[in-house]
Amino acid sequence: MSATELHTPSATEMAVPPPASHGCRSGLPTVAVIVPCYRYADVLEGCINSILGQRGVETRVLIIDDLSPDHTPAVAQRLVARDSRVSYRRHEVNQGLIATANEGLEWAAENGEYTVLLSADDLLVPGCLERATRVMEANPDIGMVYGWALYAYKDRPLPRRYGRWLSTKTWAGTDWIRLRCQTGFNCISSPEVVVRTSVQTTAGHYDPACTHSSDLNMWLRIAAISDIAHLRGVAQAIYRVHSDSMSRSDPSLVLSLVERRIAFHEAFARIAPVLPDAPALKRTADRALARQALWRASRIIDRNLTDAPDSVDDLVAFAEETYTGTRRLREWRGFTVRRRLGAGRSRWFLPFAATGVAHRVHGNFAQLRLRTLGK
Repeated sequence: MSATELHTPSATEMAVPPPASHGCRSGLPTVAVIVPCYRYADVLEGCINSILGQRGVETRVLIIDDLSPDHTPAVAQRLVARDSRVSYRRHEVNQGLIATANEGLEWAAENGEYTVLLSADDLLVPGCLERATRVMEANPDIGMVYGWALYAYKDRPLPRRYGRWLSTKTWAGTDWIRLRCQTGFNCISSPEVVVRTSVQTTAGHYDPACTHSSDLNMWLRIAAISDIAHLRGVAQAIYRVHSDSMSRSDPSLVLSLVERRIAFHEAFARIAPVLPDAPALKRTADRALARQALWRASRIIDRNLTDAPDSVDDLVAFAEETYTGTRRLREWRGFTVRRRLGAGRSRWFLPFAATGVAHRVHGNFAQLRLRTLGK
């Protein structure tokens, strides 16, 4: 089924239980917001304020302090004393993000019709919860709604232009999974996501096998049992980029490729029973990842990058290990010609120079597409 502006219900084989009642006195949708915190005392209050200021919903917040060595306890206790909607837990032993998030999911299952996982260094944009829950209240087949995230950088003011909600795009879950497999990328930063709690409960916990790609793995599993919606034109959250953000700071493409491969493979291992074309989709994802590895290997040769964080051999090995048809890909043909010509020489040949320009244009277009179309 193709993506449509007007939602068409998808057929799924795994039944999603109806939303549970969580005792909302206001009659508004209840949103349980999990806030894992580790060494974010200085920005925690701003995060919590961005949640409590949301209109059109009833919010409940759980701060889970993963044994922070800073003054997180003092900040959190002050927030709890100030607002009864905020609760606080502190671990006696550091457990890591995935275990902390999963603890939060168990709490959210009892405290909200909708669930948000928001790192303590990120923020929600005004109106984001009302927009997302309005979409899901109107269509019970939609299990996850996202928009796009603004990036905040150190020593720069927080972004203030959030855009305007122009329309809502809805995909059948299988169609959304196919898009992810075709690109091989995660199109979501994470804080801009709101999930129906009943769907989240059925999808289960974050997978500890996916060390740095558990969010992509989770989105795929949610899409296997529900439809997905994207709010076009409007930011839903602010994502802070800093040295602790592994996905933004690590220059190794091989590491990123390996993590994404794990996310896809682990997801398909779990959702295959409810996704008849899971094997074909898995091959599509493997093909996309192999193409990315080969293209990066080609660019290292083009530019004679002796200090590149990944070696050509490692990238090629990843591609061949991941996709059995690697040597039939057009990227393989381009790579082998470049390797014969020698490092730094291929860029003087017009076809290769044109390919590089086209790839950059395609990359810029892909970033714009993610921001505007959510795919």
